[in-house]
Amino acid sequence: MIRNITFSALAAFALAGGAMAAETGHTPIVEDFAFSFEGPFGTYDQAQLQRGLQVYTEVCASCHGLKYVTYRALGEEGGLGYSDREIRAYAGQFDIDDPETGDTRSRVPTDHFPSSQYEGAPDLSLMAKARAGFHGPYGLGINQFVKGMGGPEHIASILIGYTGEEKEEAGTTFYENTAFSTGWIAMPPPLSDGLVEYADGHPNDARQLSEDVSAFLMWTAEPKMMARKHTGFLAVVLLTLLSSLLYLTNKRIWAGVNGRKGHPAE
Repeated sequence: MIRNITFSALAAFALAGGAMAAETGHTPIVEDFAFSFEGPFGTYDQAQLQRGLQVYTEVCASCHGLKYVTYRALGEEGGLGYSDREIRAYAGQFDIDDPETGDTRSRVPTDHFPSSQYEGAPDLSLMAKARAGFHGPYGLGINQFVKGMGGPEHIASILIGYTGEEKEEAGTTFYENTAFSTGWIAMPPPLSDGLVEYADGHPNDARQLSEDVSAFLMWTAEPKMMARKHTGFLAVVLLTLLSSLLYLTNKRIWAGVNGRKGHPAE
């Protein structure tokens, strides 16, 4: 019965995925990236997150916002690891209209990142989380479980998925993208080799830039991921220990009764 239900569910997902692909005439190609935070024991690469913030600041922030992220979060444990001084210096680069005074002032650590600059540009705060699980590539979502593919892979694949082909519809230019749901996207290619210069001399080709900013966007969506994994691991250990103790206790309590099974009453 359970097996039939499982097969029926998988078939439903497959049919849904096939229908969506048939409707758009395009099946997104999402590549698998080896991010350091994947798996139950994976952790964020602090240097990569810092590089990703640089890519976001120099490239993405001109259109997209991070309205759910505060600057002080950049110093939280398990994340980018910036000091208070570094956070203040970074936040101070951006202005904000103070609703209390009506004046413009520099942002402080308690402020949020700016919102998106254009109406059609989605906010990126939760983008990686929104694309996680079954919301990623069309199909059964098996890759998300087996390979750890999800939101970051989806974002990185779009950033490097441009083919160079263009078309114009209703006065809007669209760019062919192998990872986008319809195969065509209105956002022009944002990254290119050497577009962002890393201070540490790290490779900065378009693929590396896409990985770094995708890792950073995963952090914006799941800043507490490391703490959650740590808590989950402790919970599994405690539950395993508790289960073992319950088993041994039960065995000891019923040892006398089990020992008399099959013997005639005296």
